[in-house]
Amino acid sequence: MTALASDSPLLKPITLGSIVAANRILMAPLTRSRAHDDGTPSDLQVEYYRQRARAGLVIAEGTQPSQVGKGYTNTPGIHNDAQQAGWATIADAVHDEGGKIVVQLMHAGRMSHPDNSGEQAIAPSAIAPEGVQMFTKNGMKDIPVPRALETDELPALVEDFVNASRHAIAAGLDGVEIHAANGYVLHEFLSDSENVRTDSYGGSADNRARFVVEVVTAVSEAIGADKVGIRISPGHAAGGMTEKDYVDTYLSLVRQIDGLGLAYLHVLIEPTDPVLAAVKTVWHGPLLLNTGFGLDSDRDALEGLIANGTADAVTVGRPYISNPDLVERWTRGAELNENDQATWYGGGAEGYTDYPTLSEVSV
Repeated sequence: MTALASDSPLLKPITLGSIVAANRILMAPLTRSRAHDDGTPSDLQVEYYRQRARAGLVIAEGTQPSQVGKGYTNTPGIHNDAQQAGWATIADAVHDEGGKIVVQLMHAGRMSHPDNSGEQAIAPSAIAPEGVQMFTKNGMKDIPVPRALETDELPALVEDFVNASRHAIAAGLDGVEIHAANGYVLHEFLSDSENVRTDSYGGSADNRARFVVEVVTAVSEAIGADKVGIRISPGHAAGGMTEKDYVDTYLSLVRQIDGLGLAYLHVLIEPTDPVLAAVKTVWHGPLLLNTGFGLDSDRDALEGLIANGTADAVTVGRPYISNPDLVERWTRGAELNENDQATWYGGGAEGYTDYPTLSEVSV
């Protein structure tokens, strides 16, 4: 792999709302399960994000906005003062390295287990993900049927996102990304299969988009829309999702949030999917593209997506796991560290903070 040209679109800065990113090789959110049991970030996480601060923007891992929103083991929260203090240490570490960082607010919805959260999962409808199991402290278990939310409970759920957002800004983070993708609660509301409600939050595309719009609007009003991004994954089958009527749903959602002045729209999708082209006709802000399991490690292909206008920036996941200095490696055309998948979730420093940088390799 040759070095990038000095005028490569990957290396150009980009303004995302109130955030000025130094380059367009952004770090995608990655669940790594290294937080303490109570959801407070660990010292290992501080070091992990400090090492990767040269990403144009670090989008930190999915973080629960409430206890019932917790899905997996050892994921961080940001809904109380102790968790805020932990995130403040992370924010300081990234900023000290000259980086920018937002946290992804991920309410797991039905993708949860009482062994992990201590709570019965909640969802738009009482439908469990078919054939999906979850790792718990007591081993792999089937995910139980969630409790369907009552209409009068929804304002409190909106407030959970608002509260978490305020904690994020108080911690000194640069903003939040609202996770409306990958089979979690906001994605579940959008789905015509997982959402079978008969109130004003179910049925039509506009109704199924309504709750997500309410969350995004409320968070934007609380902390400023220029500090808010949103992630979507149209038609993505994660967590047993079976969306069918998703084109109209996402067009409705994006139309309704387009005028809020959000920092960005983050789309997990194959770049040739016609839904992406449709979404771009109604979205007028910065668009971040995550190609999922397609082009993540193909630097030149990602560069081309920015050059041809498919996206304004790209988010990269797995290569950042094993290459904390990914921007430097891609800039210089250097070889990448190999990724150890056995260490992705849980554990300690191995496979988390011990991957060498180029400068360490050359010593």
